[in-house]
Amino acid sequence: MFQKKGPPMNSRPHIFSAVAILAAAAFAHSQSAPATPAATPAPAVVVVPTEAPPSPNAAPPGAATQPANTHPEFDVATVKPAATPDFQRMAADMQAGKTPRFGPHVDTARAEFIYMSLKDLIVYAYSVKPYQIDGPSWLGDQRFDIQATIPDGIAKDQAPAMLQNLLAQRFKLTVHRDKEEHKVLALVVGKGGPKLKESPAPAPVDDNAPLKPDETKIATEEGTIKMTRKPDGTMVMDMGKRGTMTMKLDMSTQSMHLDSSMVTLDGFADMLTNLMQMGGAGGPQVVNMTALKGNYQVALDLSLADVMAMARAQGVNTAGPMGAGGGTQANAPANAASDPQGAGQGVYSSVEQMGLKLEERKATVDRLIVDHAEKAPAPD
Repeated sequence: MFQKKGPPMNSRPHIFSAVAILAAAAFAHSQSAPATPAATPAPAVVVVPTEAPPSPNAAPPGAATQPANTHPEFDVATVKPAATPDFQRMAADMQAGKTPRFGPHVDTARAEFIYMSLKDLIVYAYSVKPYQIDGPSWLGDQRFDIQATIPDGIAKDQAPAMLQNLLAQRFKLTVHRDKEEHKVLALVVGKGGPKLKESPAPAPVDDNAPLKPDETKIATEEGTIKMTRKPDGTMVMDMGKRGTMTMKLDMSTQSMHLDSSMVTLDGFADMLTNLMQMGGAGGPQVVNMTALKGNYQVALDLSLADVMAMARAQGVNTAGPMGAGGGTQANAPANAASDPQGAGQGVYSSVEQMGLKLEERKATVDRLIVDHAEKAPAPD
């Protein structure tokens, strides 16, 4: 039980937690893949957790945000502890043409929240970023699977409000919004000026376009993501209005390269916040103070040790043989990484190469304060 406001809790990044989990599975797949190519798998539909857009239900700072009785509720909902994923099994599934499925999935009749912590569920229900939540660290520990039915005549975009009610009923959750001054990292232009390449504004993913054999559709509350897996193991994620991300593992350097195009610098700041907090080690929020508008191409390089630490922070069992180099320290703690500050060093270097820099400052930021929550849900 938690009944008082605490310091900002460690963040569990969302889209990057999905990237880390898929990267862990892809790494194991690369270590065990047969020499001859497997048959092309049929397209699959999967889901990943991701930050939600601003909610029409958002209350002003300081106002209580408990769901009102007039909010719709799920017809039937079950809440159960989620099984711990084993990335070796995930790798075998990928080799067989299956893609890991986790996160929120909502259609007109059902809502599923797969392998999500109470913190993840709060992010979805209250349309906030993970790092905006002030609450106990255990909110991100236990994972749950929720299966629920949506009442007839209720639009699926009411799922966040219905989840608010469910969390209040099962976890006795109460929260309120506020604004607080915190230390942040300001993303600013460097002395030599920006070295960014502009790119066109992105377009939404076409939900009606047929999938090719190497494509997978990912459903999120911010819109559809289309993921393409290339023969060399590269993964391309078309995130619609959020731009495109390309992820490639380099086993010779034990690193992962991320290329993003058509992203705003506000979106890039969110990306940096998530990466600076990878592995559950915590870190300040990154705030865009460049005053640069438009869409750009950005690139980041992360060590594979950092990526695997992030996967462990998401509960993935990475124990077992990890290749000849053993560079991922399979049995290390969840926050173990290639340097004491997690992915920080690589992030700073990548930012400087773009003609930008990160400076410590103070800023007023929006927070969602957890006033009370129970660790275990009430019985169904």
